[in-house]
Amino acid sequence: MYSYTNLNPANCEFYEIASVEDLPAGERLIVQIDDQEILVFNIAGEVFAIGNVCSHDSNPLDDGELSDHEIMCVRHGARFDLRTGEVRSLPAVIGIPAFPARIVDGKIEIGLPMVG
Repeated sequence: MYSYTNLNPANCEFYEIASVEDLPAGERLIVQIDDQEILVFNIAGEVFAIGNVCSHDSNPLDDGELSDHEIMCVRHGARFDLRTGEVRSLPAVIGIPAFPARIVDGKIEIGLPMVG
């Protein structure tokens, strides 16, 4: 599985996915960009984006319990850092994709690697 954890925003193409008003603080949103299902969070006015899949068993993370900057998979309890995609607890041992996210002129943008 390719991890975008250390993806350089300068090597990304950014996609506008919503306005800031569409994602109030404490909320989450699922978006589809190309073949990626991405889970986007607003935590205290900062946006974070991860792949919507647990690396342990491919369960979606969108119903996961959020605590600070971590999400827990409801199925087996694996935890992931929203900022980096890194594993924070077993049973997962592989990180998940974390995408650069930013707010520009009131719009939320998510970065995916440029192709070619």
